[in-house]
Amino acid sequence: MEELGVRQRKKAATTEFTNGHDTGSEAKSGPALPKVYMLLAAVLALALYNFLALVKSPLLGAPTRHLPGVPTHYVPTFTADEAKRDAVVEAFKHAWLAYERDAMGDDEYHPIAHTGSNLTEAGAIGYTVVDSIDTMIIMGLEDEYQRARAWVADKLSFERDGNFNTFEITIRVLGGLLSAYHLSGDDPMFLEKAQELGSRILPVFETESGLPLSLINLALREGVPDRDTGGLISTAEASTLQLEFRYLAYLTDEDTYWEKAEKVMAVLRASAMTSGLVPIFVDSKMGRYQTSPIRLGSRGDSYYEYLLKQYLQTNQTELVYREMYDTAMTGIQTHLVKRGLSSQLLYTAELNPERTQNGELGWRLTPKQDHLVCFLGGSLMLGATTSGALTHNVSIPPSTDELTNQGERDWLTGVELIDTCMATHDTQTGLAPEIAHFRILGDGMDDSAVPADWYIKGARPNAPPPFDARYILRPETVESIFIAFRLTGDPKYRDYGWAIFQAIEKHCRIPTGGYASVINVDQVPVEHDDKMETFLMSETLKYLYLLFADSSVLPLNDYVFNTEASLKHASVIPHILIFGQAHPLPVFNPTIRTGFS
Repeated sequence: MEELGVRQRKKAATTEFTNGHDTGSEAKSGPALPKVYMLLAAVLALALYNFLALVKSPLLGAPTRHLPGVPTHYVPTFTADEAKRDAVVEAFKHAWLAYERDAMGDDEYHPIAHTGSNLTEAGAIGYTVVDSIDTMIIMGLEDEYQRARAWVADKLSFERDGNFNTFEITIRVLGGLLSAYHLSGDDPMFLEKAQELGSRILPVFETESGLPLSLINLALREGVPDRDTGGLISTAEASTLQLEFRYLAYLTDEDTYWEKAEKVMAVLRASAMTSGLVPIFVDSKMGRYQTSPIRLGSRGDSYYEYLLKQYLQTNQTELVYREMYDTAMTGIQTHLVKRGLSSQLLYTAELNPERTQNGELGWRLTPKQDHLVCFLGGSLMLGATTSGALTHNVSIPPSTDELTNQGERDWLTGVELIDTCMATHDTQTGLAPEIAHFRILGDGMDDSAVPADWYIKGARPNAPPPFDARYILRPETVESIFIAFRLTGDPKYRDYGWAIFQAIEKHCRIPTGGYASVINVDQVPVEHDDKMETFLMSETLKYLYLLFADSSVLPLNDYVFNTEASLKHASVIPHILIFGQAHPLPVFNPTIRTGFS
């Protein structure tokens, strides 16, 4: 039975009042009551009704319906936890100073070998340096910031005759420069570099459809198709350039940046399925989605993420993105959200296309969730309090009467998804694997050898660990935890974040400097992969710092963070191109006609 909510209680009170009035009416054959008594009775009844509706008294039925994920037993506080915040700052310095000592300017860092490497033979493009600058500003690391700024001003060059990934260089370098420009108090050097880079990237949009090519030769200013994907571009690549190019257009008054990025979204919208879900590949020539998996992990994740963020970036003025986001979230809830067998953990599955014996196209559901998908929990909660809100300024924490039905649905899913992502940290190291599979009926798994809820596919005792068992310093869960804490003030989210941070310190920290990935999260002592992903400093430690900092630092209603994402290489599964950013860009009101207008 549905709980007796506010509206039901109001109906019950009204009925009681009406019945009393009818009874009085039927008593007209008897002695008439003085009108003053009748008026007094009516006033008292109305006052009682209003009082019960106001306080939502349980006297007339069940207790008030409670919004899950919102604490009720205390008043939330959002002041800094200085000890934990400062511990995160120390960890950032441990990572940065080692990189600066051994590999300053190189794209990537290998802390065990004390060396760096670059992603192309054309030379470094400043990935690690530019990725880390805004984190230094946020943490107040002035000395480190000044040295990094000097490198960007004096040594960063885009005159590189090589093919760079369009998506990667946009979210990492262009996004990093734009964020540094804003957070530095509008240092013109950063904007000049950003404008130069943006102009060099623009030729990728010169296709029949307007969708970008996957690669850009910066020196030649030519777009290049990706041979590994047969000229196709991943959906995430095409739809995750918009925050950066739109903000660049806003700063420079050069509308072409905005128009190119917006055209991409118009093309994708015209080709999308009615469910709101999209395959992970699209033909950049024809502008149409290609038959390929539908998933919220690699090559698909940030498409859904940027629908909401584009809506928020322009101060909720472009309703087309709210519409696309709402439709997509309903599609996810309808087709992808599932529950595990034992503990009923909520997770998101994948849909993989396959041909039936009759040659018809069908879709096979796979109970697989990438660590990447853990961004979705916080994103759903943020979407619930913005796109799914009945009022422009939702209270913190929110209440049920401030959210639409879809907002409540997405909030609950977000809360549960974060709990599921934390459940995947239940390993020997306390670190989550790259990919988790969930148990389903009839999966043929040996119950005595495989956990009842989720498992790492291919993991066997005394056997080499599968690729899925890795932890590569990913930020997605801590991103969601940060957002959830800012929206609720629930201290459990800080507890979650601190547990993850302690696991990173214990198992990933290299004593001589830096941090390294772990090859198997279920093996202690751990074996390291000698690589420190740049998103450790640009995302993981940034979100952990913000989790423990005062909530006045980068408030959610004033900023959007650009994406984290992963593009798995098509030919060799263990080799992945992993891109991850969390560069804060300010919310602004657009100065040109937007929203496909």
